[in-house]
Amino acid sequence: MPRSTNSVASRARRKKVMKQAKGYYGRRKNVWTVSKNAVEKGMQYAYVGRKQKKRNFRKLWIQRINAAARQEGLSYSQFMGKLKDSNVELNRKVLADLALNHPEAFKAVVNKVK
Repeated sequence: MPRSTNSVASRARRKKVMKQAKGYYGRRKNVWTVSKNAVEKGMQYAYVGRKQKKRNFRKLWIQRINAAARQEGLSYSQFMGKLKDSNVELNRKVLADLALNHPEAFKAVVNKVK
């Protein structure tokens, strides 16, 4: 009995990958083996990037809080320590937003914890 192949499924699989490779440069967009590798690598970068995004935003928030706290005469670590001691439950994202967009509100928070 001859070997049967499911060419419909194979083609669908390839089409799916080629669609993901749309917009790539050169042979990465239209040659199956090259675009398969490029899409796989792109997916790896995307997975890692979703984790790095969280780290990068936390770093940014800390920098913004530090800059605003130093204008009020406190270092970041002193400010966060006093915040913890006074049981103020604001996370870094909110504090960074206050520091950037509402400096008077941030100043009020600093005065409350001092």
